[in-house]
Amino acid sequence: MRHLAVFFPGIGYHCDKPLLYFSRELAREAGYQDMISLSYACPVTDLRGNPEKMRQAGLALYAQAEEALRHIRWEEYGEVLFVSKSVGTAIAAAYGRSHGVPCRNVFYTPVALTFGERPKNGIAFTGTSDPWVDTETVREGCQAAEIPLTVIENANHSLETADPMENLRILTDVMARTRRYLRQEER
Repeated sequence: MRHLAVFFPGIGYHCDKPLLYFSRELAREAGYQDMISLSYACPVTDLRGNPEKMRQAGLALYAQAEEALRHIRWEEYGEVLFVSKSVGTAIAAAYGRSHGVPCRNVFYTPVALTFGERPKNGIAFTGTSDPWVDTETVREGCQAAEIPLTVIENANHSLETADPMENLRILTDVMARTRRYLRQEER
């Protein structure tokens, strides 16, 4: 059976940015033959710090994901992987739950909205300087969902700092952990 990886980006973090680009390469290396990279148009602005606007954006983006994935026959795949970033983490969790997709997940910088969707079966990464979500909210949400969490000191919502060389080290570490997860060496 074929394996499928679906990439759920954030609003300003598309699938060709480092976290999603390199995770797509790792998924290919791990035997995922089919790849779907979603993209969205967000009709809502000024989301940061506004839970209601974030919820509205999530609903609009979820509808776009529904439309993009409507033709997928999940039962035809031996394994499904959802890789998501930012608000895409909430969309991936909601989609997997509502469609009963038996998937594994990689959650990059999950937002608070994600944890209301009861995410499961994955790993997560967040930074302590993420202006979009409080680190403790992510810790508590991951603990409740039994999702291993990697917390990166001083990293922002892109898992980056002000130091470019440190960013390369962070990216290398995050991708190494992602690779182990994809190879089912780390859970």
